[in-house]
Amino acid sequence: MKETLLRRRMVEEQIRRRGIRDERVLSIMEEVPRHLFIPKEIRHLSYADYPLPIGEGQTISQPYIVADMTAALRLSGTEKVLEIGTGSGYQTAILSRLCREVVTIERIPVLSADAQRRLAMMDIGNVTFIVGDGSLGSPAHAPFDRILSAAASPSVPAPWVSQLSEGGIIVLPMGDRYEQELTRVTLRCGRTESEVLGGCRFAPLVGMSGFSS
Repeated sequence: MKETLLRRRMVEEQIRRRGIRDERVLSIMEEVPRHLFIPKEIRHLSYADYPLPIGEGQTISQPYIVADMTAALRLSGTEKVLEIGTGSGYQTAILSRLCREVVTIERIPVLSADAQRRLAMMDIGNVTFIVGDGSLGSPAHAPFDRILSAAASPSVPAPWVSQLSEGGIIVLPMGDRYEQELTRVTLRCGRTESEVLGGCRFAPLVGMSGFSS
């Protein structure tokens, strides 16, 4: 009961009041138990308004950022989504409730394994987990209707564009290693159109089509 009330407050105060209006996103974020994705020693901070460490030098994003990026995808429920950077699996769980299928790529094996365990405990079965270089996407599972990246890239990786369906959307942080702009890229008639949604800061996308390690 306590966590349910904390989730409602999180959605109302941190997300809805900041302008997120996608009711499907708001509803799912009230339902998904964010505290299950947080290390036990800091679980009391699960619904705080800032990112939290999850181990391996990685973080779980601030709730508002998760909502903002998810809403930017404009999901209707029928899409196949590629997620770059599984992390804790929290964003993955949110996406799984809002689309048809999720393929999620994580370069750190232990994070991928932990996320897979968490989602299995929640009986989420429409997610495929991959350990590998997310900057290359997943040609074997393409095409994708949407691509969401939780890592910053200096530009839109060409493999992602080649794996995107016509009319598809990529949402990613784009810029240098320290400051980026959240960007929505739409593929229309074989060409990409970009729209800046606001400033942000994410860890860099490490890989052949991202930043060097």
